[in-house]
Amino acid sequence: MRVLLTGVAGFIGSHLAERLLAEGHHVTGVDCFTDYYARWIKEKNLANLLPHPAFTFIEADVNNLDLSSLLKEIEIVFHFSAQAGVRASWGQSFDEYLHHNIAATQKLLEAAHKSEVKKIIYASSSSVYGACQELPMQETSPCRPYSPYGVTKLAGEHLCLLYYKNYGLPCLALRFFTVYGPRQRPDMAFHKFFRSILTQQPLNVFGNGQQTRDFTYIEDIIDGVLAAGHHGQPGEVYNLGGGQQIALNEVFPYLEKITGSQIKINYTHPQSGDVPHTFAAIDKARKELGYQPRFSLEEGLKAEWEWLKMLYNKEDEKRNG
Repeated sequence: MRVLLTGVAGFIGSHLAERLLAEGHHVTGVDCFTDYYARWIKEKNLANLLPHPAFTFIEADVNNLDLSSLLKEIEIVFHFSAQAGVRASWGQSFDEYLHHNIAATQKLLEAAHKSEVKKIIYASSSSVYGACQELPMQETSPCRPYSPYGVTKLAGEHLCLLYYKNYGLPCLALRFFTVYGPRQRPDMAFHKFFRSILTQQPLNVFGNGQQTRDFTYIEDIIDGVLAAGHHGQPGEVYNLGGGQQIALNEVFPYLEKITGSQIKINYTHPQSGDVPHTFAAIDKARKELGYQPRFSLEEGLKAEWEWLKMLYNKEDEKRNG
């Protein structure tokens, strides 16, 4: 297949691109390198992709692309570009979220419904549920976002559904639950915790650590995304989670075991937009996509720790070089 993948230099996008290429697809990847985190990290995410003969990279904002021309030979679109981050979505920076998460999605859908695209897979988030009282969260549970970021991701879902209902555009949405593993963004908890351990600093935890999350390893997410490409039904949404509800305080013994370090924790006030609990019901994805998480939390954390040590050691060598 000929694939368009937006957000290709990101955490999830770069992993997806590698798997698509390994399966023999031609991938056109788009990324505009927003300044949400350091460009050099995203460039490292792309390092294995750029030499591949079936990969084409376009550095551009989706809003500014000639999408009609770009989509002419594309069969499937993975729309993974977004301005990420719950806590950063408040205040004046919300304009960036409107631009990258809503406007870009609308422009892509508008161009796609006039094309021959066979499927569009939209990367959504568990943030659309907000502080949902129904656990585990079903795809039919109320969606009441608790952050501006969550509002924009839900708006993207609604746009996909509108274009499906009005134009028959074959869109579906995947709601990701707390993805972790190698290449995890620097603003995310496990990356920050491991970075603090590397620099022998205390771990800063928002809240009391009793909040729970459904942590999902990156390879499980990619399995689910690829399965959605084959079996996902247009007009539907699917949860992709790890299938377990784990309190943050339960993670710290794993960190000590994996790193061989004794950690100190500073508990601070909860942050605006953070929800107390997430937990994915994944029955629908199991039944319709054949989705089945394979990796334990300890396995995934070990892989992220090894990657992060290499990432910062090489960057330190470069800076001191």
